[in-house]
Amino acid sequence: MHKKLSPMTLLHLIIFFSSFTVGFSSSGENPFTPKSYLIRYWNKEIRNSKSDPSFLLSKASPLSTVDSASFSKLASQNSLSTHLPAFCSSANLLCFPDLAPSLEKHDKDSNFAGYADRNFSNYGTDRLGGADLFKAYSSDRNMPVDSFRRYSRDSSGHKDQFNNYASNGNVVDQGFNGYATGSTGGSGEFMKYADSVNVPNLAFASYSDDSNGRSHSFSSYSENANAGNQKFASYGKNANGAPNDFKGYGASANVVGSGFSGYGQSGNTVNDTFSNYGNEGNNPQNNFKSYGDGGNAAIETFKNYRDKSNVGDDSFQSYSKNSNSAKVNFENYGKSFNEGTDKFSGYGQGSEGHAVGFKIYGVNNTFKDYSKKGVTFATYNNASVKTEQKSEAMALSGSLVKRFVEPGKFFRESMLKKGTVMPMPNIKDKMPKRSFLPRSILSKLPFSSSKISEMKQIFHADDNSSMEAMIVDSLSDCERAPSPGETKRCVGSAEDMIDFAVSVLGRNVAVRTTENVKGSNQNVMLGSVNGINGGKVTQSVSCHQSLFPYLLYYCHSVPKVRVYEADILDPNSKAKINHGVAICHLDTSAWSPSHGSFLALGSGPGRIEVCHWIFENDLTWTIAD
Repeated sequence: MHKKLSPMTLLHLIIFFSSFTVGFSSSGENPFTPKSYLIRYWNKEIRNSKSDPSFLLSKASPLSTVDSASFSKLASQNSLSTHLPAFCSSANLLCFPDLAPSLEKHDKDSNFAGYADRNFSNYGTDRLGGADLFKAYSSDRNMPVDSFRRYSRDSSGHKDQFNNYASNGNVVDQGFNGYATGSTGGSGEFMKYADSVNVPNLAFASYSDDSNGRSHSFSSYSENANAGNQKFASYGKNANGAPNDFKGYGASANVVGSGFSGYGQSGNTVNDTFSNYGNEGNNPQNNFKSYGDGGNAAIETFKNYRDKSNVGDDSFQSYSKNSNSAKVNFENYGKSFNEGTDKFSGYGQGSEGHAVGFKIYGVNNTFKDYSKKGVTFATYNNASVKTEQKSEAMALSGSLVKRFVEPGKFFRESMLKKGTVMPMPNIKDKMPKRSFLPRSILSKLPFSSSKISEMKQIFHADDNSSMEAMIVDSLSDCERAPSPGETKRCVGSAEDMIDFAVSVLGRNVAVRTTENVKGSNQNVMLGSVNGINGGKVTQSVSCHQSLFPYLLYYCHSVPKVRVYEADILDPNSKAKINHGVAICHLDTSAWSPSHGSFLALGSGPGRIEVCHWIFENDLTWTIAD
């Protein structure tokens, strides 16, 4: 039996429900959604009726009123991780799938073409002979996640071929954990592996440990990749007679780091060749720690290693330490286009019968606690020949600069005038699409290096995973001390970005970004050009995306700049195809001498101004005209 409501209660309910219809826009937008709240916040904080908030609105959380309240409650209860898939889907976040172990059985030779997002756990264990082919596996996918755990363990004569694996992917996460442990014979071939991917995270942990005579070939591995990491931890440990060939590894890549920790440790007659490794790359970072430590009769060859690359840093710590009869040959090593840095700490120390040869080796190197016996330096480029190498580098610049710096990425202020024809770089956003979080949820989530374990738990970030790397790297950028004269803040909500911009520039501000990506990778002509603030030197707040589960911007004040808006035309038809925003940095004295702008424009810190376009989904705040 239903209880009868009093007339007063009915009146209150009518008023309550009717209030939900008041304030709906003509498009039917609920006034209690995060997007509606952002509109009200903008109108309250920005004292400029001509400024358009459409860019920020396009990044606002898509959560409904009910979902926003529900996930906010879960966040306050520290229970968001139990509903992560629903949260990521509803809030438009970057999350990786949780892979369950594969129960599939493959007793015969297999061809895994067109597969993706799989966990090959205990696959091929005790396998006798046979071959498995991973061709075009996980190619052209956004955020592929694959795990090869205990794959081919204790197998005999088993051949694995990874051909054109994970090519053209975005934020690739691949883990080879315990791969081919204890195997005998057989081979693993990685050909065109992770080619042209964006932000790869590839981990080979305990790969081929205790194996016997198993060979591996890494050919065209991570070529043309952008800003990722490869880790070879405990690779080939205690292995016997295992040849490994790294050919064309990381060539032409941009800021790719590789870590070889405990690689070939205590191995017997291990034979490794690094040929054309890291060549023509931009700032490659490689760390060889305890590589070949305690090994017997190992042979390592570094041929054309990091040749013609831009800058780059390598660290060889305890390399071949306490080994027996190790033979290492560095031929044409580290002849970087711009000087890199190499550190050899405890290299070959305590070894017996070893031979190390440096032939045509680069400059700017540190040898600490280095074995003085059995080491030869032939044509070593020390300080006396540094000038000669720099002259050679300058001669190379014309042919190689396009590899390191995209044409049109940086230009001089004098180019910003009507009628100029200039190359436009690819300004398309390469980051995964994400949205801001509502402040009601963001304020309840941890964001600190002291809370990394909590953040990893929320976003299901395994150790050494891409998600962990994203969290750690973003926190590192956000928590580093500001540069002299810089004010900075990382923001995960649109409201926080508005607050920061207003705190630096005041309330009379405008958001500016390039209208679209048309004109990318082609020559364009400039139409009308307008200098913001009358073309006077001004201050701006620039915001750049960080790779993080939710949309996170690194915002910082940029003093002494001039900001321009320009119509971008097709040079043939003269039709307008875009409306671009460019910023010119007038004081570059604190910039690194190896900055890409100086490589492209042929100058150095403090000597010239440097201009660039605002890329898709980046933005700059200025005082409104």
